[in-house]
Amino acid sequence: MSSWQDLCNARKRAQVAALPKHWLIDLPPDHVRDVRAVPHTCRLLSPRELEITDTTDVDRLLLNLRTAVWSAVEVTTAFYKRAVVAQQLTNCLTEIFIDRALARAKEVDDYLKATGRPVGPLHGLPISLKDQFPLKGLETIMGYAGWIGRYADADCVLVEILHEQGAVPFVRTNVPQTLMWGETYNHVFGRTTHPFNRAMTPGGSSGGEGALIALRGSPLGVGTDIGGSVRIPSAFCGLYGLRPSYARLPYANAVNSAEGQESIASVLGPMAGSLAGVRVFTQAIVDAQPWRRDPLAVRKAWQWDEYALKEHGAGGRMCFAVMWDNGVVKPHPPVRRAMELVKAALEKAGHTVIDWENHRHLELYEVAERVFAADDAHDFLTECARSGEPLIQTMSPETDAHEYALDEPFARTIVGERRHLSVYELWQLHKQKRDLRKSHLDHWEATVARTRTGRPVDAIISPVAPYTACPHGCNSDAFYTTMTNTLDYTTSVFPVTCADAELDKAEPPHAFYNHEDEAVYKLYDPQLFHGLPVGLQLIGRTLEEEGVIAMTEVVDKALKAMH
Repeated sequence: MSSWQDLCNARKRAQVAALPKHWLIDLPPDHVRDVRAVPHTCRLLSPRELEITDTTDVDRLLLNLRTAVWSAVEVTTAFYKRAVVAQQLTNCLTEIFIDRALARAKEVDDYLKATGRPVGPLHGLPISLKDQFPLKGLETIMGYAGWIGRYADADCVLVEILHEQGAVPFVRTNVPQTLMWGETYNHVFGRTTHPFNRAMTPGGSSGGEGALIALRGSPLGVGTDIGGSVRIPSAFCGLYGLRPSYARLPYANAVNSAEGQESIASVLGPMAGSLAGVRVFTQAIVDAQPWRRDPLAVRKAWQWDEYALKEHGAGGRMCFAVMWDNGVVKPHPPVRRAMELVKAALEKAGHTVIDWENHRHLELYEVAERVFAADDAHDFLTECARSGEPLIQTMSPETDAHEYALDEPFARTIVGERRHLSVYELWQLHKQKRDLRKSHLDHWEATVARTRTGRPVDAIISPVAPYTACPHGCNSDAFYTTMTNTLDYTTSVFPVTCADAELDKAEPPHAFYNHEDEAVYKLYDPQLFHGLPVGLQLIGRTLEEEGVIAMTEVVDKALKAMH
């Protein structure tokens, strides 16, 4: 039996060997933190490849692919080269399968040449996948040493649909061990860093996707989200993303941690450098009728009237509510300024903006954290035991750890005594969650008295996290996102601005809600966070994907009109 360390070392060597030698670049020294310019200066990509990969608008990419302005082979090659550069800079990839992806791209090109028609709405588009989506014949390791050598005998349902819709799956991306972290580090592939500042985390658990897409190594990626794992890396990395409601998009035959935990279901969602990517992906998957392959997928076709905001005054004068603070952790100055910018942009566009009144947040937080801890880490420990690797207890690096990295986040303290809950105790949590969802729905409906539109609030604007991307080991808070997983509200993420040391001065101490709020306050340093992207989330109703995407387009357009 090999030791877990030997298994990890061998697998990492195999990954390095999969990188084409002529695609290796001269790396900047470790002290160079911002590596976004490297794809342009490393001389690996031709001017045409840079033009292709710098095209963040997925609509334009798809138009050029289906009209043969660019071939699928050249687009896939360009993004693969840039993905390999991103891997060398940030350690964002797991599976690298260049020949297979290029063979698929050629198949797509050949079909277009032979028929004059695209394969489907995603014709020729390279799509990156979080390391949870099995592709036949490839390993799906998901951050566990004990999963090395676990080859898939079939594609998962999402990959089947992506193929039918014309896409080219081309890389898989790094995750944290257990997936249940807002950061990205495991013993097999190591730590993923942020391309704007490599001393910072790109978030998690879809952090490999975040870093890759931020470096334009992929035009569109698929992450998963059970407590913010699509939205946190999207916000940290300046991207757009979508957390759909439970089972709107097909999860069948994907792998997960804590499989069978269905109290708060994990969902898959797109991450992209453009909002067009989020819309195109979601519509393409829904149009493929995923309920015919995934028994849990909701039978709901793409609703054009919802996308036209029929239930929201046809997108005319809408009313948005801003959640300035969730009452658990107060957001940092750059996040507060981002909310002020969105409020001003929406008001200038003719919409109404009111303050959101928080409703039973601590109860929601407690239910979610107790559900996640219900097996007392039995699942995580079982998977670690397959190889003998230890369960990772902190995301802090061993050297140069930040002084405000929390050993005991507030989430753990509110769970109370750690123990394995009985089935009956779990059922009581289910009931409590259901009652809280009903209570929150009633609270939302009652906002009709304050909106002056004749409707309740159309959507809530809130932080994704109380901070921008933060130092490794410091992303302790996920309640701004976990709240909507618990309530099953469809939620998008959109970039707003970047932290600015001049505009975002430190504020005097406030009355701290708890020790985590105090640690997050102390974490803020205007110089440390300067230049990092600030994203916010738009929270809609359950199964309102079309409306949430359309409302995010309204917000995005209003913000762009301000510049």
